[in-house]
Amino acid sequence: MKVLVTGATGFVGAHLVRTLAQAGHAVRVLYRSGSKLRQLADLDLEAVQGTLADSAALERACAGCDVLFHVAAKADYWKDDDRAALWQINVEGTRNILAAAKAAGVKRVVFTSSASAIGIRPGTELADENDAFNLPPERFYYAYTKWKAEEAVAEFVADGMDIVTLNPAVIIGPGDLNAISGSFIIETARYQWLVPMSSGGLSVIDVRDVARAHLNAIDHGRSGQRYILTAANLSYRQWFRLIAAACDARPPLFSTPDWLLEPIARGIDALRRLGLQTPMDADQTRLGSAHVYLDAGKAQRELGAPEIDIETSLRDTFEWYRQHGYIKPNLLTRLISLL
Repeated sequence: MKVLVTGATGFVGAHLVRTLAQAGHAVRVLYRSGSKLRQLADLDLEAVQGTLADSAALERACAGCDVLFHVAAKADYWKDDDRAALWQINVEGTRNILAAAKAAGVKRVVFTSSASAIGIRPGTELADENDAFNLPPERFYYAYTKWKAEEAVAEFVADGMDIVTLNPAVIIGPGDLNAISGSFIIETARYQWLVPMSSGGLSVIDVRDVARAHLNAIDHGRSGQRYILTAANLSYRQWFRLIAAACDARPPLFSTPDWLLEPIARGIDALRRLGLQTPMDADQTRLGSAHVYLDAGKAQRELGAPEIDIETSLRDTFEWYRQHGYIKPNLLTRLISLL
């Protein structure tokens, strides 16, 4: 089967391309940067250069393909506040690639959305695929664009297209070049027991399980359906203890009181307005007391259960970052470990 993958040089996309190739599919990729494409140089695949705004490139990429995996997105939303780019790539880009796929007669589309487009339930209740996005759009604009992209998907489904939507939770694993969720591991390895924790929690899954779910969605996903992909729901205290164990470091000791999260977020906003970068953005900080827990029962029943436990995933992630120079012992880390 011939498949097209957008965002093939990204974290999820690169793992997906390898998973598809190993399963015997003929893979074509849409890419922007030739330098990043080199990480897939050992694979036998076709490549079409272009962006999600380039209709001619999208037509060439979709021609003759049976399945489209639309993984490409602007996900590094905490690094800048370019809302126009978020909308253009995540929403309009999705419309553009779906229109090209429809014109080319692509039989099935698997769209990579995000668990951030799933609504959050109160307390520690597990949200499921029926929960619509319910955060303030002006504060959580990335999540809002993924929700609006899902609305675009629904329009194409209503018009007869076969599209399955996957909603991965926080994704970890080896190969995260941009240190998106990997920043948890890098910062814990660097600052160890000094990393502050908040009272909430998160949902997490290994990237290799995300790739397998995408592969299984070809034959087992149901058109028009969302599927939450996650392996574990963890409080931040549990999460950072697991990370510290993977890094062979002392676990964090300090908890940030809930009442302090909003003042910290305002401080981050002020620093961002001055052009200064921060490890987290203000809106992530504001969510620090929320338990963003998810129910993956539907996906596990229909697309298969995760195979990699979070402890193994964290160890593999730490080792990959160490081997690739993201984590290096220095005077500061040695001093902190001695205190």
